[in-house]
Amino acid sequence: MSNEMSVAMRPLEGLRVVDLTRALAGPYATLLLAGLGAEVIKIEDPKGGDLARENSPYVGRDGLSVGRKHPDDLSVSHLTRSRGKRGVTLNLKHPEARKVFEDLVRKSDIVVENFTSGTAERLGVGYATARAANPKIIYCSLSGFGATIKGQEGSRAMDVLIQALSGAMYTSGASDEPPVRIGLPLADVLTPIFAVVGILSALHQREKTGQGQHVDVSMLGALTSLVAVENWAAMEAVGMLTRTGATMQRLCPFGLFECSDGYIALVAVQDALAHSLYRAMGQPDLVNDPRFATRNARVENAAQLEGLITLWTRKHGTAEIIAALEAEDVPVALVRRPDEALADPRVQGRNETLVAHHPLYESSVELRTTGIPIVFSEARTGFDPVLPLHIGEHNDEIFGLLGYSADEIQRLTRAGVI
Repeated sequence: MSNEMSVAMRPLEGLRVVDLTRALAGPYATLLLAGLGAEVIKIEDPKGGDLARENSPYVGRDGLSVGRKHPDDLSVSHLTRSRGKRGVTLNLKHPEARKVFEDLVRKSDIVVENFTSGTAERLGVGYATARAANPKIIYCSLSGFGATIKGQEGSRAMDVLIQALSGAMYTSGASDEPPVRIGLPLADVLTPIFAVVGILSALHQREKTGQGQHVDVSMLGALTSLVAVENWAAMEAVGMLTRTGATMQRLCPFGLFECSDGYIALVAVQDALAHSLYRAMGQPDLVNDPRFATRNARVENAAQLEGLITLWTRKHGTAEIIAALEAEDVPVALVRRPDEALADPRVQGRNETLVAHHPLYESSVELRTTGIPIVFSEARTGFDPVLPLHIGEHNDEIFGLLGYSADEIQRLTRAGVI
């Protein structure tokens, strides 16, 4: 294959995904697969569709609005999460739905679902059903607590609940403050990344064995494993603060500092960086202060050093502080708002953020959203120019692929199966 042809391809082209997911965690997993080139068939209930279709705000012929004004207005959540997917309908509670699901699985490589644990099995679309239809299928389940934990079947898990249970809420904020909910839906976006890692690993193993398998990922496990990167018991045992707010005192100076017009983040952990910081502050004599000369001394006297830094930063604007620190090669960054960060030409140039478009109407506001933050030397990423604008948008195309005639598709529609 020529280099030109390989670069034009996406890594997962040729793979087909049956997408049973809804809300955020599952759809984000299948969005990543779609952006890497897989053909994703999004299954929605004929009545109502994905829950995300009802998320405010909406975009359509009148621009952006809090509520839906016209039938073809789209939730921005649905617009961004369903990019590159083909949408079909299937009433999983109908007795005939299982056969349609099996037919889809026979022509697919991957199934992804994020029902509460045990629900897919009760609906007849669980791993056992999929494996019987296609022994090579890779079947991925995302659930709150995992499919292997007995007694948790049917337990509902939302991002805020998982943040609470994982301990993540007590990692930020000062020790005397209430727990802090992380503004980003961290469990909902972290879990699908692990799911995709699991799917790709299972695909690699299938190349050797010819067999598919069940990939089981829990939201609680994903986020708790991230929390466990730090050893909280060890820090508590030696008297270190286990909660960190704007700064992390065990790495002092490290964190956020207020300026006259905003905030900056700086890192000056090593001695050389700390000494450069003192010069930028106009206080080079701090190098000889036994409280601040060495790393361990700075940790022991973190509150005092942070106070001196804050006295300096509050007197100046962010641009002036950043210029002074950069002149001394101290790592520093402006604390930006999300819309400012998404507009960074570095991430735009690498397609790490992309602009989503309503398929019928242009928006006066740029709807910039997630891309695929991976750059390949011999491949590309990106989304097919498809989107299920209406529920069941691609029924004829996909069910025709299964060999269903137009008459059969009409019969299934009238019967309420699709």
